[in-house]
Formats: sequence, C-alpha cells, structure tokens
Amino acid sequence: MSVPHTASKPVNVRGMRVVEHRFTVPLDHAQPDGEQITVFAREYSDPGVSPVSDLPWLLYLQGGPGGKGSRLLQFGGWTKAASRRFRILMLDQRGTGLSTPANRQSLALRGDAAAQAEYLSHFRADSIVADAELIRNALGSGPWSIFGQSYGGFCALTYLSFAPSGLKEVLVTGGLAPLSGPADRVYQATFGRVAARNAEYFAKYPGDRELTTRIARHLDAVPEQLPDGTRLTPRRFQMAGSYLGGNTRMDGLHHLLEEAFIDTPDGMRLSDTFLAGMWQLAERSTNPLYALMHESIYAQGQATEWAAWRVLQSRPDFLPEAAEPLYTGEMVYPWYFEEDPALRPLKGAAELLAAKSDWPDLYDPGQLARNTVPAAAAVYTHDIYVDRDLSLETAAAVQGLQVWETDEFHHDGIADDGEGVFNRLLGMVRGETP
Repeated sequence: MSVPHTASKPVNVRGMRVVEHRFTVPLDHAQPDGEQITVFAREYSDPGVSPVSDLPWLLYLQGGPGGKGSRLLQFGGWTKAASRRFRILMLDQRGTGLSTPANRQSLALRGDAAAQAEYLSHFRADSIVADAELIRNALGSGPWSIFGQSYGGFCALTYLSFAPSGLKEVLVTGGLAPLSGPADRVYQATFGRVAARNAEYFAKYPGDRELTTRIARHLDAVPEQLPDGTRLTPRRFQMAGSYLGGNTRMDGLHHLLEEAFIDTPDGMRLSDTFLAGMWQLAERSTNPLYALMHESIYAQGQATEWAAWRVLQSRPDFLPEAAEPLYTGEMVYPWYFEEDPALRPLKGAAELLAAKSDWPDLYDPGQLARNTVPAAAAVYTHDIYVDRDLSLETAAAVQGLQVWETDEFHHDGIADDGEGVFNRLLGMVRGETP
C-alpha cells in the first residue's frame, strides 16, 4: 500500500540538512480505506555527504508513550555519531508533535468517552510499527536500521515480531519490554527499583529525608497552589521522583528541594520557584498520551485495571501518608485524571482503556525465537523504569539479541554518553566490537 507523502525543501541548520515529511496513514490499519491521520517526521543528515541518497535510513523511535521525536538544534551525542552513517528520521509517533494530535482539545471532537477510547485504542506500538512500514515504503527504503529508546525499544520488539522483513538491524537502549504476563509484575519489580533509588538518594543527601517529609506534611495542612491554580497535594509532590531516573538528574531533585520553603507574612510557605518546578513535573498537558496509554503498553489480552495503583496498596512506604513517604517513579494512577486539569476531560476515556480486556498481542514470541535480524540492547542494571531482570528475561527470548548490561548509566544513558552508547551497540550488531 502506498500512502500520500509530502516533503519540504531541505534547509541547512548548524551543520544539519533538515527535511520535513508528512505521511497520510490509516487510523486503523485493519481498515486501510477508512479514516486517515497524518504522521510527521523530520529528517536530519550531514550536508557534507553528497548525494544524500547514498546514506541509508535510521529510524529513531522515541521514548513514551506520548513522546514526540527530538527537536535537534545541532548534532551531538548519538546523533553526531549516527549522522556520519545515516539519514536520521525522527518520528513523531501518531498523536504526538506535528502528527494528528490526541489531547484533551482534539479528543473532545471525537464524541463521548467511549468514542475517545475507541480512537485511542489505535495508538499503541502495533499501529506505530504499521505506520513505520508505510513510511519506509513511501521513502523508497529497503530494510532500514532502527534505534529505540525506552518505549521506542518496546516498539522495536513489536517491529521484530510483525514486520522483521523491514529491518536491517535494531538498536535498543533501556527498552526491553516483558513479552507476557500482567502489568502487575512490571510494577512489582519497578517499585522495588524505585525504593532502592530513594535509599541511594537519601544516602547522598541525608538532609533531604527530613525535608521531603516536612514538605509532604506541610501539603497536608496548608493549601499550596501550582501556577495553574490547582492544589499541590502530597501525592503530586511524590511525582518529583521522576528525577531519580537519571544519573545527573538525581542531583536536580536536590536543587529543587533546596529552594522549597520561604518565610512570608503568613509563615513558612512553599516558594514560587519550587511550585513552578513541581508544576513542570506534575502536569501532562504536553503529553497526555503518556498518562492515557501508559499501562496499555503492557496489556495483551487482558485489562490492566490500574495495575500500578493496585500494586501501590501493597507498598505502604510509597503511600503519601507514610511516616517517611518515598518518591514514586513513572507509574500512572487514576487520580491523575482528577488533579491534572489537562487530564480531567479524559477521565472517562482513561477508565475505559483501563477496563479494556480485548487488547491484541504486541509481540509474537515464536517469531522472536526465530529472529534473524541483527539486534543489540543496552540494559541498565539499576533502571527504575525498565526493570533489569525482566529485560534480561526478554533478551533471552529473542534469537540472536546481544545484550550489553551496564551499571554506569541509568535510564538516560544516551543523554549521558549518547555517542559511546550508540557506537557500541552499532558495533555489536555489525560485529565490529567484541
């Protein structure tokens, strides 16, 4: 199937040749003649290579769900390494960025909650991979290389399952999804990792243990408003644990907390600086798909029914009323759709997605066991988002998948040393390194 495709004229930006692409694809790939949506992608290449058509394609699959492709201002890190060998295609996965949007504004046009949930059921990895295959053919590419970070790695496993003929080689960083089982097992594992990361953080910054509890108890007693006028509750404050997922980002949490309190005529209150920082962490207006679709990325043939919320009840150390509450990780809870104004209009759709039990499979274990596409994955030992043990279980189930496990990085290894990580994985799939 060929799809409509438009491309802008190339523009040179700080040593990059940039082309914008728009593709028209089916909303439901099972109904190719039905409703159509737009998927956007931006191409980056080295203008010093001529003709550019001599370069093979590398598709980058961003983390998420709900993450748009990176907006590059110049080559650096892994993109600097990749630009020497590839034309990089940064995909705005359906519903994100400049692709047809899926947010509280656009979803309201779909109708009621049931219509919104039905629409959103087409926004998982299986649809993203089907989009990618149509795009690959529209660009006239043979089997191409793909690089999946985090959720992008989940998509890469789906690609290997259902469209391996479109792939030349696969690189994955922090993104080997469990191939089976309920979502609960994911959160049972990751809550343990997050607890260990909390302990590591408080060992490094012992004064922040008392400060964290003080902020939580202050929020119980004193209404504090975020810049959008909504209340910062203790459980929203715990979302600051997103800082714990990276090497250097962990120190950013300390810098946020050190400016938490300020003396005012009304007594000690939380500072505008702290509240603005928390607002950036606690609201989902720019990526609502993350909250809407997050648990569905683990759903195969059964409902998730708010798995993270269910597992949380067995972890009293993470409850906001705990004597010394811990920071949470990337888990999504039903109350998000009550406390975040960007998500409130989508609460009904979120409830229906959580109750949906007829999700199709995202992976084909038989095909993965027969895999012949060269593949390599970086597994981060202490990753609080994608569990190390579950990752290695998946790696063992994919024929020929090479693993590089390292404790040098956390989930954002490509932000810390993107060039080194990318070159190592590429060398592994091409037999250029031990």
